[in-house]
Amino acid sequence: MGQAVEAFGVAVVGFGWMGRVHSRAYARVRHHYPLLPLRPELVTVADEVPGRAESAAEQFGFATATRDWREVAADPRVRAVSVTAPNFLHREIGVAMAEAGKHLWIEKPVGLGAEDARAVADAVAAAGVQGAVGFNYRNAPAVEAARELIAEGGIGAVTHARVRFFSDYAAHPEASLTWRFERERGGSGVLGDLASHAADLARFLLGEIDALTADTAVFLPERARPAGATAGHARAAGGAPGQVENEDYVSCLLRFASGARGVLEACRVSVGEQNAYGFEVHGTQGAVFWDFRRMNELGVARGTAYQDQPVSTVQVGPGHGEFAAFQPGAANAMGYDDLKVVEAYRFLRSVAEGVPHGAGLPDAVRGAAVVDAMVRSARSGGWVGVGGG
Repeated sequence: MGQAVEAFGVAVVGFGWMGRVHSRAYARVRHHYPLLPLRPELVTVADEVPGRAESAAEQFGFATATRDWREVAADPRVRAVSVTAPNFLHREIGVAMAEAGKHLWIEKPVGLGAEDARAVADAVAAAGVQGAVGFNYRNAPAVEAARELIAEGGIGAVTHARVRFFSDYAAHPEASLTWRFERERGGSGVLGDLASHAADLARFLLGEIDALTADTAVFLPERARPAGATAGHARAAGGAPGQVENEDYVSCLLRFASGARGVLEACRVSVGEQNAYGFEVHGTQGAVFWDFRRMNELGVARGTAYQDQPVSTVQVGPGHGEFAAFQPGAANAMGYDDLKVVEAYRFLRSVAEGVPHGAGLPDAVRGAAVVDAMVRSARSGGWVGVGGG
């Protein structure tokens, strides 16, 4: 007799690209983790755009569809909810779902700032439900291997690091003026979108950030308004022009609690850069390098030469992170969607065991505190403390 498996109703609120990713992750999670005692069942999907939820239900197999997320909160069949709606809705929906007793898997940055993230975290804690946050890059086996190497002193004491998140998703001048470019709905632009990921990676690898100084810029100050509903990064040639209200670019210097120094840089309008995400961490006895575009490789410099020390390429394999759940041997590549399957597994494992696994709401709060500090520093022009969120 095998282990008893419990049917577990889940819902997705907001069905753009990320809603699709979450739905695929739920569908695949027990393929990769057959011992997981919960079997996700796609109960309902919500999206306010006419026809989008119905289309999602037909394609992905949700039992029902609705335009009103409040129906999800009231649905007794639903035990966990993925919130993949735009940033300005995170707080209202996240708090409501927690208060309704639903476990919560919510995408970063969890609102428009640390206050929103803290409100959701508090609601999750008060309700006694589990919460997970979509900081997916920390789930890459190579990243987890780098963290382990750093923690065990494999590169000596960390001296300095660089975290870089460059993309061209908003580089085209005809990119639509969607909610992402509005302060009230998209928050701090690339800071909340990409720099939040970078801040989480920095914290995951090197510990808390004590202080920083930041500079921001808007390089494409005007875009065309879309004529209708959008998904992803659509274009709107010929639409009425409107002002971009939030940041295209951020760079900052970091001081970690450990005494290490860092540089964090993110941009959404980097022509020639497609998902150029990664880090380099230097220590007194070596260095470690990772590039998301070569997600399953890790560059490692170790030894006693110090000067002219060579860098070796490590192909991560079944002994690293969650790799064994996906591939049988090194150099059989994992992909982006696999990272979200890992995230789904850790979320559902948290629910099954009642103990958090993976990135949670406290990580969202602390990451949002870093982003808020970037905003304050860019306005003041000086160093600011980050605090604990």
